[in-house]
Amino acid sequence: MHTVRSLAEHVGGTVLGEGADRLVTGINDLAAATPEQVSFFANTKYEALARSSHAAAILVDAKEAPKFSFTRIVVESPSQAFGKIVELFAPPAPRDEPGVHPTAIVAPDAVLGEGVSIQPHVVIAAGVRIGARTVIGANSYIGEQTVIGADSRLYPLVTVRERCVIGDRVILHSGVVVGADGFGYDFDKKTGRHVKIVHSGYVQIDNDVEIGANATIDRGRFGRTHIAVGAKIDNLVMIAHNVTVGPHSIVVSQTGISGSTTLGSYVTLAGQVGLAGHLTVGDRAIVTAQSGIAKDVPAGAVLAGRHAMPIRESLKMEALMRRLPEIVDRLKALEERLKSLDDSKDSDQ
Repeated sequence: MHTVRSLAEHVGGTVLGEGADRLVTGINDLAAATPEQVSFFANTKYEALARSSHAAAILVDAKEAPKFSFTRIVVESPSQAFGKIVELFAPPAPRDEPGVHPTAIVAPDAVLGEGVSIQPHVVIAAGVRIGARTVIGANSYIGEQTVIGADSRLYPLVTVRERCVIGDRVILHSGVVVGADGFGYDFDKKTGRHVKIVHSGYVQIDNDVEIGANATIDRGRFGRTHIAVGAKIDNLVMIAHNVTVGPHSIVVSQTGISGSTTLGSYVTLAGQVGLAGHLTVGDRAIVTAQSGIAKDVPAGAVLAGRHAMPIRESLKMEALMRRLPEIVDRLKALEERLKSLDDSKDSDQ
């Protein structure tokens, strides 16, 4: 059994208001929470919902806590603390039995570490090495000479092509394709055909990377495509040949990164960003949603817009665009007034 007080102790928080001994049976969002559930408040946009919530207690930070009179659990980061509480009420994770399922096909020379789980209809090709306690989900394919580290999880229907290198504690969600050929062709004028360029490189994914469903990461034309330690890549992201995604960078859904582009450390690319090839994006740069990048981005820059520019300039341009009808009307009025003045002068002469 959990109480508001015991949950606060679990996350290193402090209870303010009455109700510290109230029983808690679950978690929910601010709008749907019942008097037996806890919720969290981490965005001022939802202040009205917090005030009207029926939750037993709401996690808030020290800055926001004085605004409210309901029972609060005061923590440094409400979102992170709520995540720890969610773990207490979440259903148990499915148990992955170690061993090789009878329907799986594993090459005789593949090396499987202690406690590895190979699920139904997996194909493990020749020369593969898989570290301890890693799980390969049903209907996945691991290509020749690929190396996967320890404690990683590949969900069902993942494809990792030949000679790729994947580190420890990596998560690949369903539909991920690692190591497909890059999109590269030369045009042969004599035949009038596009001739495929051989991509003989590989993909390296370092420790603690997570890659979302149906993301695709192409192998290098030569050398590697590199996803560095701690990077997090959302669903439906396209990463082309010889790209480097720097340590702890965030790449959000439907972003496309063209070949040989390099992201520094802690870069954020929001949803539907498009990057041209052979660019460098500096450390801690942020590119906002639906922006297009055609030139290098300095470290620490925040860019926005179809032709990405500094965000202040982009917002100013957007504000002016909204005023265009008004500006056009004023311009027409000025033109008519000038014409009237000219006609008046002509008549006086």
